[in-house]
Amino acid sequence: MSHTKKEAVVTEPASNMRRTLLKGAAATAAITGFPYVKAQEKIVLRYLGTAVNQDKAIADKFKADTGIEIQYIPVTTDDVSKRAVTAPNSFDLLDTEYFSLKKIVPTGNIKGIDARRVKNFDKITSLFTRGEVGGKKVGDQGTAPKKVMFLDGEKSKNFAKTPTQFVTLIPTTYNADTLGIRPDLIKRPIESWAELLNPQFKGKAAILNIPSIGIMDAAMVVEAMGLYKYPDKGNMTKKEIDLTIKALIEAKKNGQFRALWKDFNESVNLMSSGEVVIQSMWSPAVTKVRSQGIACTFQPLKEGYRAWASGFGLPATLQGKKLDAAYEFINWFLDGWAGAYLNRQGYYSAVLETAKSHMEAYEWAYWMEGKPAAKDIKAPDGTVIEKAGSVRDGGSYEKRMGSIACWNSVMDENAYMVQKWNEFVAA
Repeated sequence: MSHTKKEAVVTEPASNMRRTLLKGAAATAAITGFPYVKAQEKIVLRYLGTAVNQDKAIADKFKADTGIEIQYIPVTTDDVSKRAVTAPNSFDLLDTEYFSLKKIVPTGNIKGIDARRVKNFDKITSLFTRGEVGGKKVGDQGTAPKKVMFLDGEKSKNFAKTPTQFVTLIPTTYNADTLGIRPDLIKRPIESWAELLNPQFKGKAAILNIPSIGIMDAAMVVEAMGLYKYPDKGNMTKKEIDLTIKALIEAKKNGQFRALWKDFNESVNLMSSGEVVIQSMWSPAVTKVRSQGIACTFQPLKEGYRAWASGFGLPATLQGKKLDAAYEFINWFLDGWAGAYLNRQGYYSAVLETAKSHMEAYEWAYWMEGKPAAKDIKAPDGTVIEKAGSVRDGGSYEKRMGSIACWNSVMDENAYMVQKWNEFVAA
């Protein structure tokens, strides 16, 4: 899904510095007689990440605004980490999940981003810097971003315990996940994660088959059923892994699961067909089902949400004009246009204030304040995704992100966990 774009001549330089360069270059052309072609040499930033976060509209808008081209390198989540660890010279911008930092940072392959060079750094949501939403602490089991947000120094291989000048990743997209349900087929309130294993939904339930995330959903269920209370769902002991997988295998043998899904579209099809009425689900997948005119709810649950977050990192070897261009991209990204674009897809952006300035008041009220939509709500491509009067599942930003129970993570016992998860899949 990589996009090749035609090179565009920059006719409207973005800064005074570029205007000065142009004047100087034009004067040189007049003196020497060389035809003046372009003030700026073409800069291309190779952007490594998953296809989900690589949006052509963002690359096109950035190029129109700055003249810098983004070249997407789409790979799987696991391969993002592998490339960062084994081939840090193969990209200029890294877009990865916070939980992968425990694998990447100790290699020394990413450099601390200098917060002083990031214009809106002090406006980044406190969820990342302090683990707070609306002044209240949120759950930090698993890899909460605040645990891995700062480094001791630019070249440090260790996470800092308190905020410093050097940052691992600048947040791009984040959200909090829960179960998706078909309220029209269930016909009663769903309030707990425990419902995923309720025998009432035998053969009509599904769980996500990505081990590190699926096991967190399973742990939310185990805890909700009152079977066990985890000290940290995001970093289980072997005994805790055994207990969690045992509960899943029993449910599977009793015919609880219609499917174990791996792919976004698979989750959409299971739900829209009605084969499944309750399952692990992602917010944009619920939106996709609803856009087909089918009732589907991203259900807030009393035990809270499982959260995830991605961010931009810089390879340790990046320097000179490429490094300057990468900072230009980060600053542009936090400036509001991209944030508003992502908010309209149901994600959350790093700097809420600048994103708000690029959204209509009714859009902000719906997406961020949990208020009924004053007009039809449209996706960035213009598709109507919610009718006027509808309210966003989970309510406001503060209500949803303030109800985080745990974060996606990679456990110390990851290899053992994957082995046990595969036993569940094969059972």
